[in-house]
Amino acid sequence: FSKASSHRFKVSCNAASGDTNHPETTPKLITSLDMTHNVDRRNLLLGLGGLYGAANFTSLPSAFATPIAAPDNIADCVTASSNLQNPTDVVRGLACCPPALSSKPEIYTLPVNPVTRIRPAAQRATPEYIEKYKAAIQEMRKLPDDHPHSFKQQAMIHCAYCNGAYNQEQSGHPELQLQIHNSWLFYPFHRWYLYFYERILGKLINDPTFAIPHWNWDHPTGMMLPAMFEDADPALKQNPIFDPYRDVTHLPPAILDAEYAGANTGADCVNQISSNLASMYRQMITNATDTTSFSGGEFVSGDDPLQAGTLIAGSIERGIHTAMHRWVGNPRMANNEDMGNFYSAGYDPVFYVHHANVDRMWKIWNNASYVFYDENEKLVRVFNKDSIDIGRMGYDYERSSVPWLQSRPVAHAKRSKAAAQSVGTVKKVEDVEFPVKLDQVVKVLVKRPATNRTKEDKEKAHEILLLNGIKFDGEKFVKFDVFVNDVDDGIETTAAESEFAGSFAQLPHGSHSEKMLMTSGARFGITELLEDIEAEDDEYVLVNLVPKIGCDDAIVSEIKIELVPIVQT
Repeated sequence: FSKASSHRFKVSCNAASGDTNHPETTPKLITSLDMTHNVDRRNLLLGLGGLYGAANFTSLPSAFATPIAAPDNIADCVTASSNLQNPTDVVRGLACCPPALSSKPEIYTLPVNPVTRIRPAAQRATPEYIEKYKAAIQEMRKLPDDHPHSFKQQAMIHCAYCNGAYNQEQSGHPELQLQIHNSWLFYPFHRWYLYFYERILGKLINDPTFAIPHWNWDHPTGMMLPAMFEDADPALKQNPIFDPYRDVTHLPPAILDAEYAGANTGADCVNQISSNLASMYRQMITNATDTTSFSGGEFVSGDDPLQAGTLIAGSIERGIHTAMHRWVGNPRMANNEDMGNFYSAGYDPVFYVHHANVDRMWKIWNNASYVFYDENEKLVRVFNKDSIDIGRMGYDYERSSVPWLQSRPVAHAKRSKAAAQSVGTVKKVEDVEFPVKLDQVVKVLVKRPATNRTKEDKEKAHEILLLNGIKFDGEKFVKFDVFVNDVDDGIETTAAESEFAGSFAQLPHGSHSEKMLMTSGARFGITELLEDIEAEDDEYVLVNLVPKIGCDDAIVSEIKIELVPIVQT
C-alpha cells in the first residue's frame, strides 16, 4: 500500500461495528483511542495554529462589496437544464424553482433561548432514534410535491442554488448567476439549509427537540455508509431513507475513501482508515491554516462564478465533501445521480447527514443572505452573520473523539532532494508558459520565498502553495492530486504520506451560460509538509499535478508559493 504505516492510530476491522443496531452488516472498527474522550475541537485547532475562532472571521471587513443575496421572489429562476453532461437523461427533473407563497420574505430572527437539538453520530444512533428519524422523513414524503416542506421541494433547494437557477438580480447583477460553491458562501448556506430542514422534520413529528444525524466519516467507526440507510423497515413496509441511486459497491461494509476519484484503491481496511485519517488531518489542519484556505475565497455581488479570479474552494469543500458525494453517487447513472451531481444530491437523505458532518468541520463566517421557507411555511431571509453561533440556532453535535488529530502524515522519503535532482529536466515556474493543461501530469519547480525558516518565522506566517485560475469543465467530475517533492521510486505515494499535499475536486454543476467553463483556485499548506520530508533548506520544491478524472480541458493559470501572515487575535 505505501511506506507509511498505520502506527499513528491503530485500528482493527475484524468484528461488528460500533453501530450495535446492525451487527450483521457493519464491521467493528476498534480504535486505540478512548471512544469516550471528549475534545474541544475549536480550542485544539486554535492551539495547533488553525484560525477558526470567531474573531478571525469577524475581524475581516463586513463587506468588501455588496453582499450576495438570493432573490426575494425565489420562484423567479430558470430551469437548471443547460450544461449538464447528459441533460436528456436526468432522472430527477431540472425545474428547481420553489413555489411562491408570499410576495416578499421577512427578515428571520433566531428564536430566543431555543431548545438545543443534539445531532447524533449516525453509527451510534439508537433503534428508537432511527425509528423517529425514519418516521419524520416518511411524513415529509407524504406531503404533496408543491408543498414547500415536501421531500421534493427540499431536494430542489440544492439544485436551485447550486446549478445556476438563480441570478444576482437582488444584488444588482441579473446577468450573473448565483453560486454557493467554491467560495466562503459554502459553509453558511448549507448550515441554514440544514437548519430549516431539521426544524421542518421536527414539526412534522411534533418534536421540537428532534435533530438530524451526522455521518461521522472523520472517525474510524463512521467510515462507511450508515447501515440505517439501506435497512428494510418492517414497521413502515419500506425504508423512507433508502435511495435507489447509490453505488452498490460502496454499501456496508465498504470503507470510504476520503480521496475518492472514481476508482477504488484496493487498500485493505486498516490502510484505508489510516489514509482517511491522514487526509482529515491535512484538510482540517495542514491545508486550513487561514480562513481563506479553510472556508474558501471571497464571492460578492458582481463576481462571475464562472470566471472570478478570487474564487477558491476551501480545503474540506474540495476534499472529503466532494469525495463523499461521488463515493455515494451511482456511476451507472448518466449524471451519477443522486449524490454524484449537485442537481440531484438533495434527493438522497444521505446528503443531509453528510453535510451535517461538513457543518461540524466548519467554524465561523459572516456575510451574504439566502431565502428559505421556515417550519411555519413563512418565507424568510437569513444572513451568514446569524449562523455563526450554533447555540443560538438551537443545535449541537454529540460529543465524539477526533482521532485524525493524531494522524499527521509521514514522509515517503526524507531528504530526497527531488527538486535539485529535477533541475535540467523540469522547468522552473518562471520559465513555464501559463496556463498549463492538465491533460497529463504537470511537473514544475517552484521557488520558495524563504528557506530554513525559524520557529519564530513560522509563528508569523504560514507557507502556502497556491494554484490560481483553475479552469475546468463544469459538466464533469474533476479531480487532480498535488504532490510536493514526490520521488519516483516505483512505490505509489498515498494520502497517508507527507508528499501528498492534497487534491482539487469538483462535482458537476449546471448553469444557464452557453459554455460551462468554471474557474476556481486551491491553497495547500506546506509548512508541516516540508518539515516532515526534511526539505526546509530547499530553495525550490518539485510540484506535481496528477490528473485523476475529468481534467482533459482543465488548466491552471498560476502556481506559486507565498508566506501568508498569521492573524493574531
